[in-house]
Amino acid sequence: MQIPEPHDSADRPAPPSSAASARRTAVVDGVAVDGLTPVPHLERKAGALLLFTLLLILGSAFYLMYARGVFEPKQSLILTADDSEGVSIGLDMTFSGFAIGKVSKIELAPDGTVRIHVDVPEKDAHWLRSSSVFTLVKGLVGGTTIKAYSGILDDPQLEDGAVRAVLSGDATAELPQLMSNARQLLENLNMMTSAGSALGGTLEQLRDLSTKLNGPSGALGVVMGGDAEARKISQTLDRTNQLLARLDGLAKNADKQVFGSDGVMPEVRATVQQLNAVLGDVRGSLKKVDAVLVEAQAVGANAKDATNQLGDLRADVEANLRKVEGMLTELNRKWPFAKKDAEVRLP
Repeated sequence: MQIPEPHDSADRPAPPSSAASARRTAVVDGVAVDGLTPVPHLERKAGALLLFTLLLILGSAFYLMYARGVFEPKQSLILTADDSEGVSIGLDMTFSGFAIGKVSKIELAPDGTVRIHVDVPEKDAHWLRSSSVFTLVKGLVGGTTIKAYSGILDDPQLEDGAVRAVLSGDATAELPQLMSNARQLLENLNMMTSAGSALGGTLEQLRDLSTKLNGPSGALGVVMGGDAEARKISQTLDRTNQLLARLDGLAKNADKQVFGSDGVMPEVRATVQQLNAVLGDVRGSLKKVDAVLVEAQAVGANAKDATNQLGDLRADVEANLRKVEGMLTELNRKWPFAKKDAEVRLP
């Protein structure tokens, strides 16, 4: 914007009042516009704004580079593989699912192998050991992945610029073999399900078996091999049921005869009660015998004292025995059922 200068002092208008002193005529794109207030140092302010915007863009870029670890100290790792298909610059190398490095360069070695340069930040380089194993896996679903495995973390740390061979695994390489196996499997299925195949014959036999199972004889006819044999088994079962019914009746009659009111068991019970009474009497008699034995023991003690005098009394006893023998003879003569060989012996 430019403010026109007056050309002639005579044509200069009178000085405006204090309220209108701030209003001037400005030229915008060659057109005079009244009522706009000129901005002092406009070019300087616009330059400062552009400089601030540039600094803001540079600061954002610097922050993004810092956040992505561009300025972090890194350690180089070179992986050798037979094929670099699927590998691209910026591909992450993971350890236990966490990204610890990125592919920075891919080149072809003189021996025909592929050299993959991986930058690993020094803060994550301690996960890589001299015994670490690296794999390059190409999956059917998803992209190619580079993974590091460190089984023994006590081994020495992997040095900077180390060259390690990578183990490759391509799931798509097995697709032809899988297709061949699937084709062979389909051919086998077609052979198995054809009309003259063994599986078809087995299915026909299963159909016949299900028909027999649904027949009159059911599973029994299938097990026995025919309806006639199944009927024999049914008749045998009927006769067995009749025999069991008869045995049940016999058991009831036996129960009635043995345990009924007029059966054997009540009589046996009465006999046992009588035997208990007799045994009670015998028990009383045995008590009396015990008393007699006690007295006999006392007599035996007295007899032991009198054995010394038996010699003197023997003559008298023999005389008395003669008399007793005469009396027994007389008794035997008078008692015809007595024994004829009665004899009295001295102790």
